Amino acid sequence: MSNDGSFRKRWWLYLLLTIALLVVITPFVWMVLGSFKTSSELRQVPPTWWPENPTLSNFRQLFSRLSFGTYFANSTIVAVVVTAANLLFCSMVGYALAMLNFRGKKIIFGLILATLMIPGVVTFVPLFVLVANLGLVNTLPGLFLPFLVGPFGVFLMRQFIMGLPRDLVEAARIDGAGELRIFAQVILPLLTPALATLGILTFLGSWNNFLWPLVVAQSNDTYTLPVALALYSTGQNQTEYGLLMAGATVVVLPVLVVFLIFQRRFIQGIATTGIK
Repeated sequence: MSNDGSFRKRWWLYLLLTIALLVVITPFVWMVLGSFKTSSELRQVPPTWWPENPTLSNFRQLFSRLSFGTYFANSTIVAVVVTAANLLFCSMVGYALAMLNFRGKKIIFGLILATLMIPGVVTFVPLFVLVANLGLVNTLPGLFLPFLVGPFGVFLMRQFIMGLPRDLVEAARIDGAGELRIFAQVILPLLTPALATLGILTFLGSWNNFLWPLVVAQSNDTYTLPVALALYSTGQNQTEYGLLMAGATVVVLPVLVVFLIFQRRFIQGIATTGIK
């Protein structure tokens, strides 16, 4: 009875969440179904929801026409390096800002927060000039080196570490452990929810990054998947929407798999960090 009563009182909330779910998931479903349609059917008016004659030609063309292995490897390398570096460096900086006392700590943290309010477009040109002067244009290091540490990751880890008991750190210091050992053996094992959250967000952003690889990568050897799809799905006269949807479906799959694996940790990390 109590469950029925709760449902009756909150029916509007469930209805709103259902509508929101449909709004969010409809473009994704349309993309997946469109990847099995022919080009003529995709341009058909009125449009069809289900493929009339399902075909795998778009996927076959994707893997045969494009150097898919190279682009996939480039995207994987960049995303994995950026994610791993952010997990390590952001957690280390967050530990220093949360547990260590040193002069200028508040100023440094304030500067990190200030960078969160600066749009990435503002620093895009200076960052490209810096990378060009270092000779890293059209190289994989040029794609991932500028993003090894992010201000949001530092803020997230610092907020999470602030909620951990300081007694653990003090006890380790009394036992003679150094700061690096305290971080590696005491703090790091407790950061699993926050690390999962940061890892998913960083991997997602790096995997789907388009503008920076579009400018820095200038040859087939350094193209990432989003750039390659944008360049090669456009013919001389018209866009090949079937190829574009098939490629987008393949691009989304790794992110979806990562999220499904770590979704529990992700939700836990968001919740525990948000209440501090």
